[in-house]
Amino acid sequence: MKLVFATNNQNKIKEVQTLIPSHITLLSLADIKCFEDIPETQPTIEGNAIQKANYIKEHYGFDCFADDTGLEVDALNGAPGVYSARYAGPQRSSKDNIKKLLTDLDCATHRTANFKTVIALSLKNIMKTFTGICDGEITTTEHGTDGFGYDPIFKPTGNTQTFAEMPLSKKNTIGHRGKAVSLLVEYLNNLQP
Repeated sequence: MKLVFATNNQNKIKEVQTLIPSHITLLSLADIKCFEDIPETQPTIEGNAIQKANYIKEHYGFDCFADDTGLEVDALNGAPGVYSARYAGPQRSSKDNIKKLLTDLDCATHRTANFKTVIALSLKNIMKTFTGICDGEITTTEHGTDGFGYDPIFKPTGNTQTFAEMPLSKKNTIGHRGKAVSLLVEYLNNLQP
């Protein structure tokens, strides 16, 4: 089975590649010669994932899946949420996003948050979604150099390390994307004869 993962984010591809079973060949957008920006104009994380998967199916004809992820901070009423990648502006800078979030939480004593990933699978003209959530808290300073995005300031519940301090294998086991991909893989495996 061949599936396109509708992202240009090499960090996401690396994370997901380690979770997909060997009978599924994962193709990137570059593999299918898709170099344009895929629209993400929906007001929800689920909506953006579905929009991206539909775009690839409609314009390129491939079975595919797309994900969208948001960091939802309780003290900020769920922000940055669907705007996580662009929280500090359209330049999509992780450093700027982290700086803005830490500034916005400067006086907050309640720093609980969750990462939410929704994967939308478009397979044989059927759309399915899979959701993974990881609860945790926002640290007051950055810790670790691995990972990407908000990983240096997100510490999952029950852990002493941020995602950026963990090996990828541990992050994939407890993290939001890993949980969503596990549900996707379970669904795909059940389709096998």
